[in-house]
Amino acid sequence: MIIYDRLWETMKRKGISQYRLIKYFRFSSGQLGRLRKNRCVSTHTIDILCAILDCKVEDIMEFRHDPAIELEIKNMIAQNNSETIASLYSDQNAENKADTG
Repeated sequence: MIIYDRLWETMKRKGISQYRLIKYFRFSSGQLGRLRKNRCVSTHTIDILCAILDCKVEDIMEFRHDPAIELEIKNMIAQNNSETIASLYSDQNAENKADTG
């Protein structure tokens, strides 16, 4: 699972508020909402944030193991069903798109 806790720390350190991102950099408030909820965002969004904050990707996000997803993947591997593994990520992306709709 990707989490964005580092983004908020970096913004604070750089003196850039969410309001400033929206008002002066025309950053989408919807994307900020997705980031607050640790939802999927595009690499373009991460690229824009790195440019605005003059930082590295690691200053914005990090990977943390999600035991629930890992268990599900292990079960799928045990069943040798690669189509099901792909559908797990498709389903997650569909849920994330529904959240923004």
